[in-house]
Amino acid sequence: MATSERNAQGGRSSRHSLGATLSSLLLWLLGLALGVWLLFFYTPNLLGRVQPRVPFGFVFIERGWLYALGGIVLLVALILGYSLILTALSNARTGRRRSPWPLFGQGVTHLFLWLVLIVALYPVLQIVAASFDPNNSLYRLAPPQSDNLLVRSRVIPDFAQASLENYRKLFDGVQIYAYQGVLMALALLSLVGTLGLAGYRRLIGDNQEVSPLATAQGRLLALFALIAFALVLLLSPAQFTSPNTEAKFVLWIRNTLLVSGITGVLAVLLTATAGYAFARFSFPGRYTMLLVFIFIQMFPGFLGLVAIYSLISNLSLLNTFTGLILAYSGGIISFGTWVYKGFLESISKSLEEAALIDGATKWQAFTRVLLPLSAPMFVFIFLLQFVGTYSEFILANLLLTGSESWTVGMGLRNFTTGQFQTKWGVFAAAAVLGSIPILAIFYGFQRYFVSGYTAGSVKE
Repeated sequence: MATSERNAQGGRSSRHSLGATLSSLLLWLLGLALGVWLLFFYTPNLLGRVQPRVPFGFVFIERGWLYALGGIVLLVALILGYSLILTALSNARTGRRRSPWPLFGQGVTHLFLWLVLIVALYPVLQIVAASFDPNNSLYRLAPPQSDNLLVRSRVIPDFAQASLENYRKLFDGVQIYAYQGVLMALALLSLVGTLGLAGYRRLIGDNQEVSPLATAQGRLLALFALIAFALVLLLSPAQFTSPNTEAKFVLWIRNTLLVSGITGVLAVLLTATAGYAFARFSFPGRYTMLLVFIFIQMFPGFLGLVAIYSLISNLSLLNTFTGLILAYSGGIISFGTWVYKGFLESISKSLEEAALIDGATKWQAFTRVLLPLSAPMFVFIFLLQFVGTYSEFILANLLLTGSESWTVGMGLRNFTTGQFQTKWGVFAAAAVLGSIPILAIFYGFQRYFVSGYTAGSVKE
């Protein structure tokens, strides 16, 4: 009897789960169909009824916000009608009385998520589209010739005249040596292998951190990182033969990766030792120094630019990566020390005491117990410093001179020297390529954000 009841309950649960999945799928399909209708059928008809104004090639629609608001209201009304009809059909089939409001709330939530996703990805769409625009100008005397109002008003980019000219300018005259080509091929193969193993593990459901496939994937990823680091070090300014400034963009990427990578490693080393000392030791002046670190954070960084320039100049490190790395490394110490100190204080001291009982020294307890547990925090500090210095412009512009020593921020600034002389297409292409290292690094370290920092910390 109990077995039959459990089977009946399991059957109802599975049917309920299947019904919820189908309703969610139908809701997404309905939203996709409405989007296609609005994009390809509604807006061309709207173009014939609205008289736009065209200053500098931009299309402005009178009371255009009413059309956007009306579209959202229409979508909400369709979701409500869909919820009422689906709930009525379900009630008639099962004989139970269910409210349509939970389904309506789910649909409105999906709509809100779609709107948030569009708002978040819209700038990315625009800059990617601008990178394929060979005109290099945001100010055109006429809008794109299209029957679609969204294309004419430049809400949706016009890819009718898309070109790779802007990307070609960034690689014009770049010479690749034979050994660099071999290293690039090996890096590409290791990257493809890493992505392939990641997809295969997800397909077969291999979620273990220690397995033959996970080990192979980790080794391929480490090989890719090692080869990429070697390519960064071996790249020479003599390989860039074009007289155009934008053709040195790959060199600027190399300079930025070198500076940001070394700065990130130094940030981890300095904050790890300083944070451990403040979290685990009591010494005279400890509280005062922590207050000094807080006091330093009160002042914006540009107040110290004159002092930094004078110090780097007296050390004869102007226009050198060493001077820029030293200037960057000092900025993270106070913040990173406080962050890592708080992280260590959240870890029980019993782990270190157990290691000391087993005969370990303080240094061994730190390196063998605390450092493995601190991997997520070290990744956070490294990425914070890496991303902050990767796009930094003011300090690099102060200490570096000459296009061969520029970083990415300085190179992008060079493309925007004048209001009507700005190379918008080249700027967009450089921005797209410059964001790839950040995306790759975040993808490589993403598992550290979701792994528990106390995994494996229980002593058996």
